[in-house]
Amino acid sequence: MTNAERDNFGADKFPPQVLREYAVLADGERGAVVGPRGDIVWLCAPAWDSDAVFSALIGGPGGYSVTPLERFVWGGFYEEGTMIWHSRWVTDGGIVECREALAFPGEIHRVVLLRRILAVSGPARVRVLFQPRGGFGRHGFTGRHRHDDGTWTGRSGPLHLRWSGAGDAEAGRDGCEFELDIPAGGHHDLVLEISDQMLPTHQPDPENAWQATTDAWAETVPPLDNCLETRDARRSYAVLRGLTSATGGMVAAATTSLPERAEAGRNYDYRYVWIRDQCYAGQAAAATGATRLLDDAVRFVTARLLEHGPHLKPAYTPRGGAVPDQHALDLPGYPGGANLIGNWVNQQFQLDAFGESLLLFAAADRADRLDTDSWRAAAAAATAIVDRWIEPDAGIWEIDDQAWTHSRLICAAGLRAVARSERAGHNAAEWLALADRIVADTSGTAVHPTGRWQRSSSDPGLDGALLIPPLRGAITADDPRTTATLNDYLAELTADGYAYRFRHDARALSAAEGSFLLCGFIVALALHQQGRTLEAARWYERTRASAGPPELFSEEFDVQQHQLRGNLPQAFVHALHLETSATLAADLPRTGAPDEVTNRTSRQ
Repeated sequence: MTNAERDNFGADKFPPQVLREYAVLADGERGAVVGPRGDIVWLCAPAWDSDAVFSALIGGPGGYSVTPLERFVWGGFYEEGTMIWHSRWVTDGGIVECREALAFPGEIHRVVLLRRILAVSGPARVRVLFQPRGGFGRHGFTGRHRHDDGTWTGRSGPLHLRWSGAGDAEAGRDGCEFELDIPAGGHHDLVLEISDQMLPTHQPDPENAWQATTDAWAETVPPLDNCLETRDARRSYAVLRGLTSATGGMVAAATTSLPERAEAGRNYDYRYVWIRDQCYAGQAAAATGATRLLDDAVRFVTARLLEHGPHLKPAYTPRGGAVPDQHALDLPGYPGGANLIGNWVNQQFQLDAFGESLLLFAAADRADRLDTDSWRAAAAAATAIVDRWIEPDAGIWEIDDQAWTHSRLICAAGLRAVARSERAGHNAAEWLALADRIVADTSGTAVHPTGRWQRSSSDPGLDGALLIPPLRGAITADDPRTTATLNDYLAELTADGYAYRFRHDARALSAAEGSFLLCGFIVALALHQQGRTLEAARWYERTRASAGPPELFSEEFDVQQHQLRGNLPQAFVHALHLETSATLAADLPRTGAPDEVTNRTSRQ
């Protein structure tokens, strides 16, 4: 097939939709993106950072869809506390659903994709289209064979495939297709297995696989009844768990190259584990009292620090390997975006990763979840700060190397946090002294003439990241620099209840980039720390409402068009949503009118 034929094929069968209409299935080892036509448009196998088998999301050929034959309007929902999604279509003749999930917890080498088509009201008529194309479209469905029991087997490049429940499918040039009639109240199961190894002889029984997946999610996601909006908090926890591999590594998002702003060149591969994001997730879990995600984060960060020490990379593959160099694929990309895999973060130094690691370890220590190896890793992170805190780094936003204020202050916060541990012993005084030195030095070079923090010694601008260090204990809540920074940020980098990272240029904030959802939740935490509880609640609700119908957050929210921008689901946004939900719950009533919430005095 020529490139033109391949591109047209993908565009015709699985056209792109706005990001807010996509749901994501995840089992810890990989994720699948599901569109409103019941189309699986993204799935990398066997791992998060493997080549895609279905890549229509970025213009690749092939996909896997279950779509009503009648006219329909779309909807859907997740089962609470899970990544089990129901595509739901109201048709001219009734209601059809497709319950879908990746069997959970996922196996490292084998994907099991479960799809159960249900005739909820009236009979259901659907078309099923199955066209796997491994290697981002390079490999077709070869060696196809339909067995007597109706199961299909074959290959797509190096991958082994088995598809059951499709006995009526007819093979075409590029895959299989059939129409399915289901009587009212009935259902039909489809099970797809993909592996980079020989598949086991036995096939999954759909009933057993569904029950095991449902039970596993019930055991994994805690009640979180100490959080605001418990259902939403459990949604974010499930997302974070779904993005977390057996190694403990949590990818930043399930996708690559989805644009933060159309034609702006900000397209990145987020299928890797950022140390910072991992620490955010662990600290959010600690704030809720849930230990599973905290333990995962500590385990992954511990291993990387013990292996690399002061040369810790900002990001790794889910198996702890090096992130590959960034390069382009021969695909059109999502409209307005690009087609990149790999990430240039592998060439960066990010100082704040050491500070965030210390904050993570301190949270684990307070929860009595820190073992000897992890304390050794904490000591290694502290030593790295001793050796490298004066070096310029790429910072939280991964821009140019500067002495970023946020990076330095987060290191001070981490040092203060671990110094409070009983394990610190004689190191405590040294770490506290270094924290004081870092804050003093940074204050001497990066406090704006107005009294607030500025981005760096050479950049006088404001930045949403500057709200984080007081939250983590680098300086106190009542420090004049804390209050001045928050007040100026609210005046200059927020608009209409939405928060932005920093000012790019003289344009309106929303013209340069979308509202940064991470910053929205950080504002809520910062206001809460100041005792401005009602304002904190408003920011929490405003930012929480930026999710799409499947209740997933991306990195940015286009305020003008009310659309999601960037890769999804964005792990660090879900992490801060979870932390904010837990933090605000202590001071906000679960029921009642907003005027029951009163402002409280400042807390340090």
